[in-house]
Parts: sequence; C-alpha cells; structure tokens
Amino acid sequence: MKNDARTEQPWLPLWGQESAATDACSDPATKPRKLATAGLFAGIGGIELGLSRAGHPTKLLCEIDTPARAVLQRRFADVEVHDDVCTLKRIPRGTQLLAGGFPCQDLSQAGKTRGIEGSKSGLVGEVFRLVRKQEVPWLLLENVPFMLQLAKGQALEVIVATLESLGYQWAYRVVDTRSFGLPQRRRRVYMVASLEGDPRDVLFADEAGEPDESQATDVACGFYWTEGVRGLGWARDAVPTLKGGSTVGVPSPPAIWLPTGEVVTPDIRDAERLQGFRANWTKPAEEVARPGMRWKLVGNAVSVPAAKWLGTRLAQPGQANLVDVRPLPDKGRWPTAAWNVGDGRFTHSASEWPKRYKPKALQAFLKQEPKPLSERATAGFLNRTKKGNLRFPPGFLAAVERHLDKMREASSSG
Repeated sequence: MKNDARTEQPWLPLWGQESAATDACSDPATKPRKLATAGLFAGIGGIELGLSRAGHPTKLLCEIDTPARAVLQRRFADVEVHDDVCTLKRIPRGTQLLAGGFPCQDLSQAGKTRGIEGSKSGLVGEVFRLVRKQEVPWLLLENVPFMLQLAKGQALEVIVATLESLGYQWAYRVVDTRSFGLPQRRRRVYMVASLEGDPRDVLFADEAGEPDESQATDVACGFYWTEGVRGLGWARDAVPTLKGGSTVGVPSPPAIWLPTGEVVTPDIRDAERLQGFRANWTKPAEEVARPGMRWKLVGNAVSVPAAKWLGTRLAQPGQANLVDVRPLPDKGRWPTAAWNVGDGRFTHSASEWPKRYKPKALQAFLKQEPKPLSERATAGFLNRTKKGNLRFPPGFLAAVERHLDKMREASSSG
C-alpha cells in the first residue's frame, strides 16, 4: 500500500489566493533542505503530513491512541508506528527533526489545568529524554496558548529552561489557523528549537498582520452549543476551535448560525477539511472505534497547512523580521511570541497571521449538507444562556429560539 501522505498532491489554498507581499526574503539559490523527521504524540499525523508536503520525510511515528494509530497505519503505511512514547527506547538514527504536539489535557482551559506536572502534558519530558540519548538538530513542539498563562507561565518556563540547559536556541509564536485560509479560529503555540540554526528565521520570516474583520456582515457564525454560561466560542465567518470532544466517542461538533437563520452542525468530512486534511482522512478509525470518535481525532489534530508553512521555512529559512524587540520580563504572563538564541530572552511583536490567504466564506466552504442542531442540544444551550450573564449578538438568541420551535414542530409532526 502506498503512503497516502506522500502520494497526495501538495496542499494548496484551493479556496483562495495568498495575498501579495507577505513573504520575507529568502535566498532562492539555496537548495531546500530535507530533514528526516520523527513524530511523537502524532495523533492523526497533522504535523507530519504538513512537513512531508514541504519535503521532509517521516521516519517514525509514535501514538498511543488506538483509533489514531489506525489512521496513521493507513495513511503512512510505509512508516513505523510505535504505540507508546514511554517505551520508545530511541528514535531512528539520523533523525534531524523531532516533532510533536504533546498532550494538552492538563494545559487547556477545557482540561483540568494541572499544568506541566499533569500526567499527560508532563509527557513532554519524554522528548527531552530522547534527545539526551541522541542529539537532534531541530525540534518542533505545538500546544494550546493557555500554557502561556497557566500557573503564571510555569509550564512554558519548564520547557524553555530545559531546552536552554540542553544547548538549544528556541523561539515560539502563536499562530491562528485562519491565517492559511481555513475558516476555523484555532490559535496554537508553535515552538522551534535548534542546535545549529536560528529558529527566528523559521517563525518570524513571514508577517501578514491581523486582517480587518469589521466589514464582515451577513456571514455564517460559529459557536459552541455546549457552552452558554461562561463562554460561547463565537467566531464570525468561521467555526471556533474544533475540540477533542468526548473520550467515549460522543460527537462534539460546533454549531453554525447561517445567514438564513438556520442553526446547523457540520459534517465530520468538512471538519477534517477545516483542519487541512482531505475528507475521510479519519475513516480508518471506524475499524476499531465508534464513528463519533473521529471528532475527537480531528479536534486533537494539528492543522496541516500550519505544519506545511513551518516545514517550508525549515526547508528554506527566511530573514527574521525583528521589530519592537524587548527583553522578556522575569515574571508574569508570557507574550504571544518570544525567543532566546543565546543572548537572553526577548519578546516579539509578531502577529498571529504569518500568512494571509483569501478565505472562502464558511458557508461556501462546507461541501457536505450540514445537520440541524438537535432539539435536545438547542434546548440545553438556551437553558444555559439564561443562567449566566453573557451578552449575545443582536438577533442570535431569537434565531436559536425559532430554530428550537421548528425542531419541536418537526418532532411532534413526525
């Protein structure tokens, strides 16, 4: 069986074109390098798929979750898949890039927020165990931005202090998936560390700046029907961050308020596309788990085009755009971008949009027929909105109430 990740066409922004003049200069005469990659906490292969599309071959994947591993074994059929990072004795000889979106359950606002010492997020220590055994020139780590403030930044302090003790120069940047033309508001911390290069030339060579979204009218808006008291996850012309959902395979899709007044949920195939995968990428998981588990896999994944952008810059670094540079304060919340390349820690003013692709409207992006939000889910959401003090966009709750009436009418007539 051929490796789907390598035979597929390179990812292209089929739903829009990249805006002009967003790239910093890189030397076109420099031959792009290809870094042999090992992927830890691989999930369904978002990082590795993106990196492979930028020319970096995958030598090893490690993932403990059985449904996710079923996806990896199908989509990366010629790559060894190990089942537990804690039992992985060493990475393949010659590995030049070690990548991983280490588990975020203990760092996420949606999780238990126990910090870096939590039993799951503490697994980032396995990365350091492996690089102590075998020197790896480049590291790529990914996690949720809540880690920047959790316990006053203790989690990130542990990580960067360990990197520094191992001789790595590091930089990180919060990046929004919408930067790559996908209508999903998904903010993630991407950290690049190196023993031989300047990670700033990977993360800070591209800058497109935040777009002006004030003109968006009559567009579909995404929200989480599971919220309603303390938050909403509201996103204009996009869905909020796709979540991992239930550990027992209960689907947890976001809801979408369409300009027509309908309230719907997207199909799992469109959710895969919202992460940059092709439709049905997670279908192999159904061979070992219930179909609803696919929502967890997609929600936990790393966005493919973000990984491809990083892979492109790892292959051919640009010129870091260092503006508004300031020393990093010793205490307090970490900024959204920072670095240490050997002369101290500094903040960076980089936006969350390194690129800017002209996106397709959320409603037009959806290829599959969405499902109406169920009567039970709608009623539960409305009940929760009455218990909190949230302010909602004009006309939103009235539209949800009309949707509930419509669903109840359909239920009684059926």
